[in-house]
Amino acid sequence: MKFISYTGRWPCLCSGVLTLEIAGERAVFNDLTAESYARFWASGGLCRNTKVYQGEWVVDYKALPDKFREYACEIDAVINTMIEHGCCGGCI
Repeated sequence: MKFISYTGRWPCLCSGVLTLEIAGERAVFNDLTAESYARFWASGGLCRNTKVYQGEWVVDYKALPDKFREYACEIDAVINTMIEHGCCGGCI
């Protein structure tokens, strides 16, 4: 498992393109301009009364492609280590 890149930034932190290397295969998620897999993550943070609360990324394991589900725990650990936590407020 290798983290390659993530393009999400404020004000759309959740909406980036995630690129990982999983079992020797380069996998791209949430890229509408290329052959990629669907997004499987959401912010665990939130915005309330103009204050931003940090939270780990939430991984929807059922949204992962079948061939990557056995790596779900590793994927969760990698994105929570490598991608900034929190809700940026871009969805509000």
